[in-house]
Amino acid sequence: MAAQAPAFWQRRGALAQLLRPLSWLFGVLAARRRAALRAERLPVPVIVVGNIAVGGSGKTPVVAWLAAALRAAGHRPGIVSRGHGGRVSADGGVAPVPADGDPAFLGDEPVLLARLTGCPLVIGRDRPAAARALLRLHPDCDVLIADDGLQHYRLARDIEIAVVDEATLGNRLLLPAGPLREPLARLREMDLVIAHGPLSPTLRAATAGVPVYPMQLQGDDLRALADPACTCPLQAFRGRRVHAVAGIGRPQRFFEQLADEGIELVPHPFPDHHRFVAADLAFGEPLPILMTAKDAVKCRAFAPADCWEYPVSAQIGSGAAERILEILEDGRTSA
Repeated sequence: MAAQAPAFWQRRGALAQLLRPLSWLFGVLAARRRAALRAERLPVPVIVVGNIAVGGSGKTPVVAWLAAALRAAGHRPGIVSRGHGGRVSADGGVAPVPADGDPAFLGDEPVLLARLTGCPLVIGRDRPAAARALLRLHPDCDVLIADDGLQHYRLARDIEIAVVDEATLGNRLLLPAGPLREPLARLREMDLVIAHGPLSPTLRAATAGVPVYPMQLQGDDLRALADPACTCPLQAFRGRRVHAVAGIGRPQRFFEQLADEGIELVPHPFPDHHRFVAADLAFGEPLPILMTAKDAVKCRAFAPADCWEYPVSAQIGSGAAERILEILEDGRTSA
């Protein structure tokens, strides 16, 4: 189970300064590991979608958007993912993910992506092994998307996409003094950056020379967990009091989306990849329950009545898909 981000990551206070020597060591070791690793190149191009910080930045909707864009252009994409929160990943295994898969076994995000995209999807902590397995199972696949694979350098990549939400960058220090997996300078190596929210002057400088495309998460109609065919506009809850459940990287983002629609919230944040049980939804006050799509895949089997999923999709600035397709078609991916 992923823990909530430490509060001290938001500031360069005493504790962060105390841990800075460890963050320098982390940076040196990470750079040496990257230089020493021999990346495995696959017979099809690989597009990596990831971020440089711990925490949710909106990668899952971006992967779904990318899969749809590739399919619209005539490609046959497959997806590889680690499968955080699932037993397969914890045990070091590799497994295909069906759309009706068990999130406890396969991980919440892979099951959600399998449902959203309809693409072949294989999970594994060993990304090259997962990719080889996917290509064996689906030899017609002509491009792979590596979900949250930016720091998994054993898998050679042809296109790198960083999804950046400035709120996740905190004090901009490397682990463990801050939330960064890699320094801000890493963004200049990207083929493109997708910005979830506005960029500060510091971050604009860090992405100088790299195409940056804005992203917004657009909500769709609510879907009843008991019957996904039953939908309801979010506006129907305007002015009403509800329980809001979010076990994602940044629960506050979900709560703010609902509050902006005039909904009165009783917020219930959970850790990212939380393994929900029925007791987690047994709230004392009998109100409707609204939750993210990522949480809904884990709660559908035991959700109480009047429980609703709020799905979102990525709306990304024009030109992003065209740039990705241009790189693929330029033949640079055969290098």
